Amino acid sequence: MLRQVAEGVLVHESAFCQSNGVVVRGRDGVLLIDAGVHGDEMACLANDLSGSGQTVVAGFSTHPHWDHLLWHAGLGAAPRYGTARCAATARDRLSGGVDAVAKAAGIPAQVPLDLLGHITGLPAGTARIPWDGPQVRIVEHQAHAPGHAALVIEERGVLVAGDMLSDVLVPMLDLNADDPIEDYLAALGLIEGVAGDVEVLIPGHGSVGGADRIPARIEQDRAYVHALRAGQVPADPRIGPSAKDGWDWVAGVHNGQLQRLAHRSERS
Repeated sequence: MLRQVAEGVLVHESAFCQSNGVVVRGRDGVLLIDAGVHGDEMACLANDLSGSGQTVVAGFSTHPHWDHLLWHAGLGAAPRYGTARCAATARDRLSGGVDAVAKAAGIPAQVPLDLLGHITGLPAGTARIPWDGPQVRIVEHQAHAPGHAALVIEERGVLVAGDMLSDVLVPMLDLNADDPIEDYLAALGLIEGVAGDVEVLIPGHGSVGGADRIPARIEQDRAYVHALRAGQVPADPRIGPSAKDGWDWVAGVHNGQLQRLAHRSERS
């Protein structure tokens, strides 16, 4: 079910990891950001849009992880974009075949994979998504995944954060990067720099927040990354006994990151 969070901006939440698909209304149709996960959910979204007379005229994937690269035939054949680096990374990861990716990532059976990763990379340095609707600013960074983009819907005061600033997930670093800690801190700084006039935060996973939650989540993520860099266990409500029901696995993600960073430090 679509829920309006700002003028002309709606969210469709998936049962998979509380994933948020974002719909932005334009003049002749809608922009769909991170379309969704389960096939029946995306079909429901397609029906909701068509039932209200809306056509998807453009899509955008915030980053090259499989759950943000999905699509459903019912959503139509609109151009789907990502940053140049996001698209190149997706092509590289899918070069061995979709089945191999599905097996390696443990993608659930109810996820449609026939249109996985069919995105076009925008020219490097593109500042805004090309479509006939509210201007959507692209803030590219390298935290979490190569070519990750946060999006600012400036006329609506909305920040679409991709897989950052979540109230249920701790920062998940790209541990294949040369300096994942500094990449993440730099990304938080970039987002902080564009969030001054934002009234609504939409994370890739988790709860939509108001303007008061944006600096709080930035600081919470920054404190977590600083603790990782120091090899410490942070006092973070997203892990440990205070974690949301059903999200205890996030502590395992944290422990894995702590161990891998320790190994990197030992090797260097």
